[in-house]
Amino acid sequence: MKKLPLALLLAGAALSLPAWAEKADRNKPMNVESDVLRYDDLQQTTVFSGKVVLTKGSITIRGSKLEVRQDPEGYQYGTVTGSAAEPAYFRQKRDGVDEFIEGQAESLVYNGKADTVRFEKSAVLRRYRASMLADEVTGALIVYENLTDKFSVDGSVPGATTKGRVRAMLTPKPEGKPQ
Repeated sequence: MKKLPLALLLAGAALSLPAWAEKADRNKPMNVESDVLRYDDLQQTTVFSGKVVLTKGSITIRGSKLEVRQDPEGYQYGTVTGSAAEPAYFRQKRDGVDEFIEGQAESLVYNGKADTVRFEKSAVLRRYRASMLADEVTGALIVYENLTDKFSVDGSVPGATTKGRVRAMLTPKPEGKPQ
């Protein structure tokens, strides 16, 4: 039982999400609610399932399941699972501006070693300025690279029998405001 706090810390570390994050979120307490929690000390895995809601400062993550693991080198990996009917969801304030990033997909996958977040299947990424939708990108797969602050969007995934399209709605930056 002494490792349970580590499991919860891993969940927060694995899902701290990209560089657009509000820096103050790092020092906020993390709260996770779910119907079930399973921790495996030998495998270094924690699984929350059933209406999972994770909050940490401005971060909100929801899904039907959250799986978190740590490799022997100490890197964390996390997967939030949803479905087509109820996608996995996250929302977080951007640092230093009145903007929020919001995304959803059937699954959200964080790789701590590569420092990437993948939005897989029916992926949507939105930016809100104040409460107004500013940008929206959709595709089958969105990959955000935290180290380079870049992202890519694919209309279909490798091996798919049907080809999808990327869709983007981008609004101009308001004059005199930093992006």
